[in-house]
Amino acid sequence: MKPLIACLLLVLVLFSSSCITNKDVVYLQNKGTIANDSLQIKALAQPYRVQIDDILSINVKALDEELVKIFNPTNTNAGGNIGQSEQGLYFNGFTVDLHGNIEFPILGEINVLGYTVEEIEDKVKDLLLEKYFKETAQIFVTVKLAGLRYTTLGEIGNKGTQVLYRERVNILEAVANAGDIAQTGDRKDVLIVRQYPDGQKIHHIDLTDIAAMESEFYYIQPNDIIMVKPLKRKALGAGQTATQTITTVASIFSVLVSTYFLARNL
Repeated sequence: MKPLIACLLLVLVLFSSSCITNKDVVYLQNKGTIANDSLQIKALAQPYRVQIDDILSINVKALDEELVKIFNPTNTNAGGNIGQSEQGLYFNGFTVDLHGNIEFPILGEINVLGYTVEEIEDKVKDLLLEKYFKETAQIFVTVKLAGLRYTTLGEIGNKGTQVLYRERVNILEAVANAGDIAQTGDRKDVLIVRQYPDGQKIHHIDLTDIAAMESEFYYIQPNDIIMVKPLKRKALGAGQTATQTITTVASIFSVLVSTYFLARNL
């Protein structure tokens, strides 16, 4: 009988440790790391600085649009409509090469590595006024990234590359856009792989803690990789809910009891 009791205790331990609780799945809980729930976000998104392989959309306008036509590559689809889709920008946008340069019409190579889009706007405008236009042309330059592209992996709804056409995206918006983290995903230790000029670094953020909103990694950057690990409970093979766990435990217990009595009768 003792082996049966030991097995029963083991099953009870499995049951008590395998259920996924609210603390595992609820975002932005107050865990005592802040004074109250009315948290003011202090970690504002830092201006993004352009990196190698980024694709830029650069548009030049002037009083006489004919003068700036050569600077504005366009994408014409099968229907004859002009657009600036992600696919179109891949072929017609300005890709930052391995040396941090873009090849711009008339002006040639322009180094943009490490610049913000606002700084690139000023740089392109200054070069155009210096080499091609006069102040009376009243040129206006806009520079944008070809979408905020990031990758999701692991225990998340949609794995792969995601693109949002926004200037600023926080990690909760990025996760929601990718179909949310699965119940079996570890929200307490989400990994962010971020690119830097000297290589990649891995950062950690706890999305169940409201203090995450103060993290410097709360806002994602282009080319971030968001990785969600599975909870240890998933590795045990138990259910995600109490009902599933009870069913699993009952099945295991039934097998153990049958095995025990079968062994006694041999």
